[in-house]
Order: sequence, then structure tokens, then C-alpha cells
Amino acid sequence: MALGAVLDHVVPDPRRGHPVAGFGRFASGLERRLYAPSRTRGVLFAALAAGAPVAAAVAADRLTRRRPVLRALTTAVATWSVLGGASLRREAGAVHQLLADDDLPGARGRLPHLCGRDPSGLQAPALSRAVVESVAENTADAVVAPLFWGAVAGVPGLVGYRAVNTLDAMVGHRSARYERFGWASARLDDVVNLVPSRLTALLTVGVAPAVRPGAAAESWRTWRRDGGAHPSPNAGQCEAAAAGALGVRLGGRNVYGGTVDERPVLGDGREVGPDDIPPAARLSLLIGSAAAILGAAAPALRATTSLTGRATGPTGPTTGRGAR
Repeated sequence: MALGAVLDHVVPDPRRGHPVAGFGRFASGLERRLYAPSRTRGVLFAALAAGAPVAAAVAADRLTRRRPVLRALTTAVATWSVLGGASLRREAGAVHQLLADDDLPGARGRLPHLCGRDPSGLQAPALSRAVVESVAENTADAVVAPLFWGAVAGVPGLVGYRAVNTLDAMVGHRSARYERFGWASARLDDVVNLVPSRLTALLTVGVAPAVRPGAAAESWRTWRRDGGAHPSPNAGQCEAAAAGALGVRLGGRNVYGGTVDERPVLGDGREVGPDDIPPAARLSLLIGSAAAILGAAAPALRATTSLTGRATGPTGPTTGRGAR
């Protein structure tokens, strides 16, 4: 997993043939066959679409169980394919450069690479806020969550999480077509992100001083106060902690597909500007690095604990029936 995280930094995503794009094509084909404005069909779609890659990952896991080198390479490639931290920061940097060049039309055209809100008419502060919010939320989705599930369940966890998150991006948004069909995918994504989103917020607090001296306390306070105000059970955790870490205000009015969405304000700081994008990207890098270290260390820690427990064994009258 650590090697895969390093590869995400140094090996760019291929323009063609990326495994996640291949999964997207598979899911789109399955959707065409199964679609109906029904929650039942949506549950079936989510189960089949996510179940197929997980089954393949379980098979790979079993086939490499006695081949440690092949197993390590398989895990590294799977980790690289599901992580998106480098591409997230690259897109944020591209919008920042366009804003620095006073190219508002270019920045508006680039924003859809990061989020789904309508960029038309947005000025530099609103564009900057959109980028910072997207970086904060997607640091959980694209980095921390896959590493968390990889630490929990190995290659099946890595692949399964990315499949669920991709389905949510494809059909989990509210629209006339997906309101019922996409319900299962959206709720499943909420569930698998419950722990990673809060872990992301906690890591944000931990690394905040490296971005802004003395910001840990403000990040913690903003997270605990404002994290639950967001309509998403998970996105608000990451965005509130990031708002405190960066000393800015997030939230406010967004437009998605012509629909105005008024979000609660997160944080007490100043309005976001273009100069806040690089610190947000640096914060994302530090969070992802910490998550990669923890994710890679977790299996070793579990193995050490298990060996220690077997070596020590139960002792004294406080175990088993003797305690009674």
C-alpha cells in the first residue's frame, strides 16, 4: 500500500485504459440493462456493479496468498489505481494558475474537472471556494477512504471502496432519473465513508500546524461545531476541519444543474481567495501522506498484536471460568 501511494505521486493516470474508467464503462452497460425508476432495481444494480470487481479482487487475494512478491505488487497496483490524490491536487493547481493569470473563463471551464456545480458567472472568490471545498471533501474520497478500507480488507477493500464511490458519482446524485434508482448507491457511499470522513477530519487537525501555525485548535473547534451542519453526513466533517485549518469560511450558495443550494457556513475566517488553493492542496498532501503511513502500518500492527497475544496466552484467574 505504501508503494502504491508513492506511485500515485510519480506515475500519472493514463489517458486511456485506466481501471476505474474501465469499471465505469462496465457499470454504464449494466445500468442500461437494469435501469428502472425503482429502488429495487437500484439495489440490484449497486450489488452487481460493486460485487463483480470485489469478487475478482477476492480471487486475486486468494491466488497470491502464498506468493508474497506477487501479492505485494498486486496490492501496490490496486492502491495506485484507486487513489486520486495527485490528480486532485493537479486539477486544483490548474484552476489556481488560471485565476492567477486573471483567466476567469478558463478557470470556469476547468472547474467541472473537480466538482459538479455550475461555474457560469462565478467570480474568483466563488471559484476558489469551490476548489477548496472539493479538495477538502475529495481528500477523504480519493485518498483516506480507499487507504482505510485497504488496511481493513486488503485488495478487496481497495477495489470495493472505489467501486462504491464511483457508482455514487455516476448515479448517486439527485435528479429525475436517479432519485430512486441511485438511492442505494448514494446510501452505500454514505455508509462506507462514515469512518474515513471523520478520520480525514482528525488528520486535518493533526497536520494543520504545518500549513498554518497554531491552526490545530481552530481546526478542531470548527470541526466539532460545524461538521454536522452540512447536509451530507460526511462532507461537512472534512470541510469544517479544513475551514478551521486554513482560517477561511466555506459553504454558502451553490448552483447544481440550475438548482440553487444554500449550504450552512463553516468556519469563522475570511472569505476564500485564490491564494488559499495552494495551502489547501498542501493540506491534502499531508493528510494523504499520514493516511498512507497509518494504512501501511495497520496490518503489521495487527499481526504483531496477534503474535504477542498467542505468545502470552491467558493467565491468572481473571480469564475464562476461573474468574467466576
